[in-house]
Amino acid sequence: MSNQNHIDRQEFNITVYTEHHVGLLNRIATIFSRRKMNIESLNTSPSEIEGIHRFNIVIHETEDVIRKLTRQIEKQVEVLKVYYHTNEDVIWQEMALYKVPTDVIAEKALVERLLRENGARAVVIRKDYTVFETTGHREETDNLIKVLQPYGLIEFVRSARIAIIKGSEGFNRKLREFERAEPGSETVENEYLNSRDKIFSM
Repeated sequence: MSNQNHIDRQEFNITVYTEHHVGLLNRIATIFSRRKMNIESLNTSPSEIEGIHRFNIVIHETEDVIRKLTRQIEKQVEVLKVYYHTNEDVIWQEMALYKVPTDVIAEKALVERLLRENGARAVVIRKDYTVFETTGHREETDNLIKVLQPYGLIEFVRSARIAIIKGSEGFNRKLREFERAEPGSETVENEYLNSRDKIFSM
């Protein structure tokens, strides 16, 4: 990889809309592994459209590589549409859980203050441990790890990223507009897939 390519690499959020997702996750992961690329974060969930799932994939690469990747993902049979955006173009969050000894929390007012300052809240309080939850960007959740380490942080876990596209009117609206323009006589299994080339830019 050239030095220029290394400089141009940044985090991109790839959004994938798909009708069926059984087995698709493995095939998408294979697209990355064949190129020896590391997926930073991967989340799959229902989308705003009933029956359609949404993947959010975070990867650190150049835009040229990301463009080629999105085209490759879009070739998968179940995929309706793929978009990619920089972090500046999306609103994103990650959730994190922290387990700490309860006696430390109870005895040290400083820890309570630090948790409040970091926007954390208690979700489980037991005699032996307390679990705190916080939501934010990676830097924020990482910072709280450093804060809690000296106080006996027992366990930490962070969720995959979820992201909403800032400048988009939404895939749902584009899909509804297309259905009004070209109504079908009956619902077929691949009604969206059969028309995906006519749909959609964000």
